[in-house]
Amino acid sequence: MGYGYGQLEKKIMGLLDEIYDAIIDGKQDIVVSKIKEALEDHIQPEIIMNEGLISGLDEVGRLYEEGTFFVPDMLIAARTMQAALKLLRPLLVKEGMKPIGKVAIGTVQGDLHDIGKSIVAMMFESNGFEIMDLGVDVQPEKFISAINDGAQIIAVSALLTTTMTNIKTTIESIEKAELRDQVIIMVGGAPVTEEFANAVGADGFAINAPSAVRKARELLCA
Repeated sequence: MGYGYGQLEKKIMGLLDEIYDAIIDGKQDIVVSKIKEALEDHIQPEIIMNEGLISGLDEVGRLYEEGTFFVPDMLIAARTMQAALKLLRPLLVKEGMKPIGKVAIGTVQGDLHDIGKSIVAMMFESNGFEIMDLGVDVQPEKFISAINDGAQIIAVSALLTTTMTNIKTTIESIEKAELRDQVIIMVGGAPVTEEFANAVGADGFAINAPSAVRKARELLCA
């Protein structure tokens, strides 16, 4: 027995709501199971991505910023999103869905802190950006190479006051390579402030992963 139109629409919305909830709750098994069920019901991968996954991740970001969620909650949600993308990404590529933008991310030379940078990278990728993760202790030349390889955004972080001055060094190196006009530069990290970002000539500053994603979208659309 088939579904009537109203029943089908209700089932689709119910599945998208379950995918949304699974992202927020960090339930990898459930999100994968519900995506498979949605695909079997011929729900388009792009709809699953936008209405279920990204909407759920946006809510995770909101809960984090209001203080209801903490870093571990955000990390669990991002990993759940990664499990979902492993299933959905090939279908999105097949349908021709293009990344929002290409981001090269890394901590500056001399800084070996990885966790914060990795969370931001996962949040970018989970929100539809293509990521070039340059790792930690990244020399300016690597950021320059990433720009030459098509990065539209350079996301530079520092977790120590002793290394944050290397953000300025990195930006100056990009300027000397005559690539400054070709790329958006975003900065962040525990000791970094908006005033510092403005002083070193960055285009954007983000205090956490959700705000980094929002700022990147804003700057790409500017």
